Amino acid sequence: MSTILIIDDDIASCRMLQMHFQGQGHSVALAHSVDEGLAQVDRIQPKIIILDIRMPGRSGLEGLPDIKLTFPNSRILMITAFHDMNSTIQAMQDGADDYIHKPIDLTELDAAVNKALLSQSDSADDIQIESSLFSDSDLNTMVGSSSAMRDIFKLIGRVAQSPASVLITGESGTGKELVARAIHLSSERASGPFIAINCAALVETLLESDMFGHEKGAFSGAVSKQTGKFALANNGTIFLDEVGELSLNMQAKLLRVLQEKEFIPVGGKSTQTTNARVIAATNINFSDQVKEGQFREDLFYRLQVVNSHIPPLRERKEDIFDLTQVLLSRANKEMNRNVSRVTIDVMQALCDYEWPGNVRELENVLIKSVAIATRDVISADLIPDKIIQHIPEHIEQRPEHTEDICQLSLQDIEKLHIQRVLEAADGHKGKTCEILGISRPRLRRLIKQYQLSEPPESESEP
Repeated sequence: MSTILIIDDDIASCRMLQMHFQGQGHSVALAHSVDEGLAQVDRIQPKIIILDIRMPGRSGLEGLPDIKLTFPNSRILMITAFHDMNSTIQAMQDGADDYIHKPIDLTELDAAVNKALLSQSDSADDIQIESSLFSDSDLNTMVGSSSAMRDIFKLIGRVAQSPASVLITGESGTGKELVARAIHLSSERASGPFIAINCAALVETLLESDMFGHEKGAFSGAVSKQTGKFALANNGTIFLDEVGELSLNMQAKLLRVLQEKEFIPVGGKSTQTTNARVIAATNINFSDQVKEGQFREDLFYRLQVVNSHIPPLRERKEDIFDLTQVLLSRANKEMNRNVSRVTIDVMQALCDYEWPGNVRELENVLIKSVAIATRDVISADLIPDKIIQHIPEHIEQRPEHTEDICQLSLQDIEKLHIQRVLEAADGHKGKTCEILGISRPRLRRLIKQYQLSEPPESESEP
């Protein structure tokens, strides 16, 4: 199991915790002051340090920086009988991993210890994220190596120089605005403005004013003349997000802009013109909307001169690694952090999760992880349970029929096959490697990656 160092001047509490953790198979060392705990650096390298805040001499808070420096690879759990908000904040800012109040709830403490142990990983197996590989412009562009993304990149290249309207479809969070920006930046209009409007964010009266502008006194609150975004986007691109939410009245006015390149501000009498290129996006099924009379068919065809569909992230999981690199680098830059590693089990969970919120959800998970990380690695304890539960467990049931096997991923099938071969070879690694056609180092890595159980005979085999 693991070595735990308990630093607390309360001898009875120390003994109680020592018996508790020894009963779980842990090795436990005791110290009754910060200096006594620091003196054990040559004797032990604890994975967990349970540190009391209030002690004679240096308090736990005062000693925390030295303890972090002396035991850099240890996780530190602070305990205190005093419910002090400022102490809690200070402890977390100084690098504590958790903060538990006395009287100690052993269930809560066990959960904190298990979480801290989960956060420790073999750095040799962690996935390195090289932020230096990405420039500022790279962090705001699209990434992906899947065939679907390659097709989108090709389409951007073909349509960028055309003035044709583009309709970008896809679920929420797939990156539709990034596609629109990429088209704009690859076109002759790149030096012009890129103006975005969320068509679902404003009521109709305000949306019309936002799009086309208004004259002074046009409505209550119109104390001055305002230029609309279609005018501001002249010589550039206007991006209409969630265009499917437009009312029929606004659809008619948008159709006129697309057909005639002209509009009238709210309360105005004279017509204004625009040469802005229109790129629209939606996450709804326009065909159904048209059939139900909720969206004008003529506007639909005007918007969809060119269509670009972005598949959901669950259909292009090969992009998750590239996205993780860029999004993590962006989060580091924004928060001035240097979280440069992701554990293998976390990356596996990210790849197995279905991502109903798509790229936006992945970005939010990584931003939160960077914000609360106490080390330079994203480990399983930083990831929401709904995602971590996708880390593959040992496969207990072995499907015997093809229809059952089809429910497994390729990784599950590989894991199952290696386990079966190990058992068939009675744990003999040489025979196992020969059957699988792989090297011994490769077999060891796979056994470790999949946490495979080895038959007893394999323990004596070199």
